[in-house]
Amino acid sequence: MDGAGLSIMLYLVLFLSLLCIGNCIALYRLWRKKQHSDELYAKQIEQQNQAFKGLNRRVEIYLSGSMRMGEELHELQKQQKDLAPLSEKILRMEQRDLGSLSFTQAARLIGLGASTEDIKQSCGLSQSEAELVQRLHKKNQTL
Repeated sequence: MDGAGLSIMLYLVLFLSLLCIGNCIALYRLWRKKQHSDELYAKQIEQQNQAFKGLNRRVEIYLSGSMRMGEELHELQKQQKDLAPLSEKILRMEQRDLGSLSFTQAARLIGLGASTEDIKQSCGLSQSEAELVQRLHKKNQTL
C-alpha cells in the first residue's frame, strides 16, 4: 500500500472513530432522557395511585353512609308499621271518651295557630292545660 492509500485509510479510521464516539454520545444522551422519562413516569404513576386511593376512600365513605341511611330507613319503616294501628286506637279512644274531645279540639286549634287564650275559651280548658297541649303539639311538630 502506498502513502496515499495509507492516509485515506487513516482518514477512514479517524472518521469511523469519530462516528463511533458521536454515536456513543448520542446513545448516552438518549439513555439519560429515558432515565428522566422513567422517573417522570414513576412520579405520575405514584400521583395517580394516591388519587385513586383518595377516591377509593371517598367511595367507601359514601357507601357506608348510604348503608347506614338504608338501615335507618328500614328501621323507620318498621316503626311506621308498628305505629299505624295506634292512630286507629286513638280515634276509638277519643270517640269513647268525650272529655278528651276538648283536648283533641285544642290540638287542632293549635295546629291552626290559635293562642293559649283562644284555646281556653273555645275548649273550656284551664290555663295550665292549654299551655300543656300547646307545648306537646310543638314538641310533636319538631319530631
